[in-house]
This record gives sequence, structure tokens and C-alpha cells, in this order.
Amino acid sequence: MAVAVYAAPRPSAVGRLLSDTWTSVIRVLLNYRRSPGLLAASLGVPVVMVVVFGYVFGSAMQVPGGGDYREFLMPGLFAMVATNGIMPTMVGAARDVGRGVTDRLRSMPVSRTGLLLGQTLADLLVSVVVLTLLAVVGLAAGWRARNGLADAAGAFALLLLFRFVMTWVGTLLGLAVGKEEAAGQLSVAVFPLAMITNAYVPTGGMPGWLRLLADWNPISSVVQACRELFGNPSAAGSAWPTQHATLAALLWSAVLLTLCVPLAVRKFATHGR
Repeated sequence: MAVAVYAAPRPSAVGRLLSDTWTSVIRVLLNYRRSPGLLAASLGVPVVMVVVFGYVFGSAMQVPGGGDYREFLMPGLFAMVATNGIMPTMVGAARDVGRGVTDRLRSMPVSRTGLLLGQTLADLLVSVVVLTLLAVVGLAAGWRARNGLADAAGAFALLLLFRFVMTWVGTLLGLAVGKEEAAGQLSVAVFPLAMITNAYVPTGGMPGWLRLLADWNPISSVVQACRELFGNPSAAGSAWPTQHATLAALLWSAVLLTLCVPLAVRKFATHGR
């Protein structure tokens, strides 16, 4: 007598992508749960940034054309939170490579894109909390979003998009470096990248060559776009990215995602080969 054998249907590619993405999100969030110091540091840095830059340095700063320096500063600090997505993802990706986690994951029938996407989405969830705390601290310091709720929501959406982009940049760099110690040292390079911008001071007083670098820095486009959307004081230069800041920020994000996502997935899939 013939016996019918039932074969469970294989999940579709989309279903496997969603499942593996969710699993990766939970894995990263559990890491925060097991490392409360990491979460405390992520939440504490915004408070320190507002105090140091807003009150210590801000006492000697003047915004061209007038306006409160702390209102000028807050969009820059928001953009710094978005930019800092590079560092934890870069170190985390390099740690997984160095400890053999990446090799074990590659040997499993899982979606490479889903695993990396889950890591970036988990970081995005954490950044929502950090940006919210920074906004609360900024409100206490006198910052206001003066163009209404819709424009403020657009600014925060742009910040989250840029954070998402920066996590993919960090993931690619971490996979390329492959060693946690080297990734930690490389993260120092993010500091000058963040400083040569309009986040803390207007670029008009910089030497010509440095002003060119600052005005064409993607971070400067995000900062200027947020200042315009929030209705905060700004000192836009004559360069195209600062004159069309929102469009420039979106173009930068699209270009970086187009480059980094496929390269990161390919690097993850072929590491060690």
C-alpha cells in the first residue's frame, strides 16, 4: 500500500527575509538588554552633549544674523546622533567576524540581507529612544520646533533615514575590517568627519578649502535641512547642498544606500572565501 508523504511547504523568499530580519532584530535588542551599560551610555550622551556644547561652548558663540545658539545647535546634535550609527554597527559587525559568528550564520540557510537588515532596524529602534530623549533635553534647554508638527515630523523622519544609512555604512566598514580592535580605532575617524560640518559653527568663517569640504559633507546637508524644517536659526552658505539642503540630504542617502547595501550583503556572504 502506498503511503503518502506530506512535505511542508517551503517558505517563500519574502517570508524567509521577514522571518530572518525579525530574528536578527531580537538578537540585537537582547544584546542591549544584557548590556545595560551600553544602553545607559547611549541615553546619557545626549544630555552631556547639550550641556557641554549648549552651555559651556555656547556662552561664547554667536549665530550670524542673530538667534539663540542652542536653537542653532540642536539640529546639529540631532544629526550627530544619526551619524553616530556608524560606530556601534561597525564595531559589532567586526566583532561578529572576529568571533566566528559571521561564519556560523553564513553556514545556515538564512537570508543574508535579512540578517543585516535586522541589525540596522534594531539600531533604528534604539535611535528613536535616543532622539526622543535628546529632544526632551533640548526643549528643557529652550529649543523649539517653530514650523509646526508636520515639518518637525519631516525633520525627524530625515534624521532616522540618515541614521539607517549610517548603520549600513558602519556594517560595511565592520565587515571589511574584520577585527573588533581595528574597528574601534577606525571609529576615531568619525570624529573629524562630524566636526568638519556646520553642526556646531557656521562654515562661513572657515578657510575656503575647509568650507568647501564642510558644505559638501552629507552631514551638513542633514543639519541644514533640519534647521529649515524646525524653523531654527541657520547660516546657510552659497554651496548647492546647503541651498537645497533637503534634496541634497535625500540624494546623499540614496547614493550611500545604493553603494553600501549590496556591498555589505556581498561582503557578508563571501567573507573568508
